[in-house]
Amino acid sequence: MTELDKARKIINEVDGEMVKLFEKRMDAAKMVAAYKKERGLQVTDARREEELILRNTEMIENEEYRQYYASFLRDTIEISKKLQHRLLDGMRVAFSGVEGAFANIAANKVFPDAVAVPHPDFRSAYEAVEKGECDCVILPVENSFNGDVGQVMDLAFFGSLHINGIYDIEIVQNLLVNRGTTMDQIKQVISHPQALGQCADYIHKHGFEKIEAVNTAVAAQMVAQSGRHDIAAIGSDEAAAKFGLRKIRSRINESNINTTRFAVFSKTPKAATENDKQFVMLFTVNNEAGSLGKAIQIIGEHGFNLRALKSRPTKELIWSYYFYAEGEGNINSEEGRKMLDKLQKTCNNIKVIGSFEKEISL
Repeated sequence: MTELDKARKIINEVDGEMVKLFEKRMDAAKMVAAYKKERGLQVTDARREEELILRNTEMIENEEYRQYYASFLRDTIEISKKLQHRLLDGMRVAFSGVEGAFANIAANKVFPDAVAVPHPDFRSAYEAVEKGECDCVILPVENSFNGDVGQVMDLAFFGSLHINGIYDIEIVQNLLVNRGTTMDQIKQVISHPQALGQCADYIHKHGFEKIEAVNTAVAAQMVAQSGRHDIAAIGSDEAAAKFGLRKIRSRINESNINTTRFAVFSKTPKAATENDKQFVMLFTVNNEAGSLGKAIQIIGEHGFNLRALKSRPTKELIWSYYFYAEGEGNINSEEGRKMLDKLQKTCNNIKVIGSFEKEISL
């Protein structure tokens, strides 16, 4: 047997073992896909991928081979992700609005392989997941210019779903009209209240009358169906293309840095990990002087930083409020458990609805 024959024999033996290991790895990838579908998580986890490549490459003893093994791992990960993408094809993601709405755009960016399912409003989209009609729902929780989305905060407080991720997506508002419309013909603008708020200066400058719609894409649809030249919609490029409108003016929102934070809600919470660095918690405090101050003090004493604290009426008792809190730190850690135990003495209702590694910008 020549040296070449010996080498080929070794390669054949190794390939035989690798076939078995490849199938075992892909079986595990299927399990990962099922986990992510149930919890409304993205396929790509860049941090996990880099950690895996770094850790495994360091186990190669021959330094000459390390760069090649790193390339091998990257290719293997991409193959695994392709399988996961195929398995997630058919995953149903609820959103509020019609095709072309910003929530639809967000759903397609976060879950490019899923079926985005439109619903007429936030509540029906949320309840579609509670009823099992959809796997998860993506809803806006805050806009960088125009503030909170109170209806979604209320759904989070009174509903049963968990937040498994928050995604920042840039919002560009455009003035959309029927073809043949000129600027001097426009008397009214129609859009979602958030969009109208984001473009308040532009609207005031031109003296347009404001009309509210359920969302930006519905506004575009209404303008298209009306055939009128005295009304314009405020919405996305996608809405313009969907309903055959012309973009007469671009980027009319007051801030050039206009981002909406979308939360993904699902029935099942993501498993806690040591890498979790953010959490979302809802709570009410006892009706006693200084109760809220005590709750905030307890959170700080245990090393957690509050990024946001917002109040909303509970609608159960007059002048009764609940608090929506976003914090930094691992709430599932030992210190987090101690904090929650201590909060029980000051708060009469605590609900942790989300814990995840970090907010993601898309």
